[in-house]
Amino acid sequence: MKYFGTDGIRQESTKFTTDFLTKIIKGLIDYAGDEIKILLGGDTRESTEWILADLESACETFGIEYGNVGVLPTPAINYCFYQMGFDFAIDITASHNPYQDNGIKIFERGSSSGQKLCSKGREAIELALASTEEYHLTSSTLRENLHNEALGIYEEHIINYLGNTDLANLNIGIDCANGANSVIAKQIFKYFGAHPHIINADTSYNTKINANCGSTHLESLQNLVTEEHLDFGVAFDGDGDRCLMVDNSGKIIDGDHILAILTSHLNLDKIATTVMANQGLLNWLKDNQIEAEITAVGDHNVAEAMREHNIRLGGEQSGHIILPEETTGDGVLTALMISKIIAESTESLNNLAKIITKFPQVIVNMPATQKQKQTFKEKDLVKELLLDYNSKLTAVEGRLLVRPSGTEPLIRITMWGKNEDTISQLANELKNKLGEIL
Repeated sequence: MKYFGTDGIRQESTKFTTDFLTKIIKGLIDYAGDEIKILLGGDTRESTEWILADLESACETFGIEYGNVGVLPTPAINYCFYQMGFDFAIDITASHNPYQDNGIKIFERGSSSGQKLCSKGREAIELALASTEEYHLTSSTLRENLHNEALGIYEEHIINYLGNTDLANLNIGIDCANGANSVIAKQIFKYFGAHPHIINADTSYNTKINANCGSTHLESLQNLVTEEHLDFGVAFDGDGDRCLMVDNSGKIIDGDHILAILTSHLNLDKIATTVMANQGLLNWLKDNQIEAEITAVGDHNVAEAMREHNIRLGGEQSGHIILPEETTGDGVLTALMISKIIAESTESLNNLAKIITKFPQVIVNMPATQKQKQTFKEKDLVKELLLDYNSKLTAVEGRLLVRPSGTEPLIRITMWGKNEDTISQLANELKNKLGEIL
């Protein structure tokens, strides 16, 4: 597909022209008919505000019923559109990307909950985007602001999911990435009795989202936790669907640790994770006779595997964790679940995370154009090079994964092994040779 990547459409915000956005609505109509109802919402990046306004105009032009919830986390938008009787949700967000980018995630109704738009729907939108037909937009009229209603529905869902939970003894650092979770994190942690120490929580449309904060820049959270002597910290990304943590010493606790803690706590015999999983997690699963369904990168791939194989828990190293009975990653819910386990077990996050012993892991990013990404997939010399480095890594009990990013202009080289110096050298060697070929 030309526009849909690992997680919806993601590009520079200026590319979301009025014509482009109108054709997205036209594609949904081609897929599902003109009687659909669409819920709109998004994160806090400055371009989200005008993209939402243009989508409202596009809906009006085609006579489509719509509602707008403004700034809400991705999991809230996914949950609320279903509960509020809408057929689709269009979520305006570029997740962890800088504010200059934006994106679109689309959810549709599944049998009992919302789920990412299927391939047939994505194909209809791709066809509409390729069309040369022009549209004359109708100005949108003032619609009821559904933000408070949707936020209340989402908060009630979290409260019901956690049940009887007391976090009164926990002092928790929370970095909202100046993103969508800024509208809910403080009040929901306080509801359960925790003592949240909030940073980077601007709820306005802004240029600060993900800028040296949140799950991609943990330094400020690490400093907060260690300087204030907090029990641990949690960090979200811009749209709030992922969660990473740091323990009381500032050590990073990632999605692999979180998956292992939850798997053990819930006494599960099967989970879903991606090819990015650390070898230490995979070894722990094997040693404990826990089956792992391995998918391609992307939480929609994890969610699809969970539905297909009746798996209750899944997630990614990056912090997308799909909890039992949920359909997408939810940073706040994940953080609260781990907080509940800590409170009830009286174990520190550091001790809980020792459940797995992680292998050294090196990620080297190589800038790549779309043409270079395509060449990477097709060229025989690339395949031969990767086979050679797979052999080298097998000889040192290592593992290799090289993949074009679905969200950024990069090719990612990831290596695991017992010796960090060895795999660092091999990863940079491979980057240089791959660069020569491409």
